[in-house]
Amino acid sequence: MEEGTLHDPRAGDPTERLRHLTVPCTSVRTRTLLHEEAASALQISILVSEGTMLWGLSHRHLLPVLAVALPPGRPPLLAYPYASRGNLKRFLQRCRLRTGDEAESITLMTRDIVGMGVQVALALLFLHRHRICHRDIATRNCVVDADLRVRVTDSALSRDLFPADYHCLGDNENRPIKWLAPESLVNKQFSAASDTWAFGVLLWELTTLAQQPYSEVDPFEMAAFIRDGYRLAQPLNCPDELFAVMACCWLADPEERPSVVQLLTCLQDFYTALGRYI
Repeated sequence: MEEGTLHDPRAGDPTERLRHLTVPCTSVRTRTLLHEEAASALQISILVSEGTMLWGLSHRHLLPVLAVALPPGRPPLLAYPYASRGNLKRFLQRCRLRTGDEAESITLMTRDIVGMGVQVALALLFLHRHRICHRDIATRNCVVDADLRVRVTDSALSRDLFPADYHCLGDNENRPIKWLAPESLVNKQFSAASDTWAFGVLLWELTTLAQQPYSEVDPFEMAAFIRDGYRLAQPLNCPDELFAVMACCWLADPEERPSVVQLLTCLQDFYTALGRYI
């Protein structure tokens, strides 16, 4: 069980805290406000609105909420299908730091990394075709199963579990500053192109096994840093072909960034090419 200050995600049998819900699976993870008395109406609203962003959507690489309960006198309860390896960011960190079960059983190869990128791109393409802009594409908003199947989920829990990934720049709004495209960072404009920018950062996270992007840059200086043309450096042992995909995601002009279809084609071609060497 992972636990934060505002949200409490729990794995368990749906017959326990979900007694009043009909959930079509035998194992779920639930999310709710950890300290009801510490939660404002705004925090409750954010939890529910972000948690239901993918409601009703069905795709192999999406993990939408299964059900939402609003019990009288208790905080909202969101139920999700259970993913055996949990949060993708924490899974990658365990692989890098060689902790947990993954330290003994998993060594991620370049083809595994590219395959994960392909899966996220497939989910993103599905969302964009349904005219949905995710706004927070990152490894922290993905989960992974035992067979390395990756699924994109919502950001209902991320601000609490990964506080270092979110910053408030004086506007009373915690945002994933170091994943934001310049137009999102400065003007709060979001589109498929801004999702593409964040997808490039996600590829960088995958390649570095979830190191922190722009770790040396103060969040208040990010807008100027990006405006001056600086970008994330090519990770150690990252193939040029993969970094080229990342770099084109970070073009300053949103109109010049590739579509998810183009990114998916590049990644799938590279994934196939890597398979020839196995």
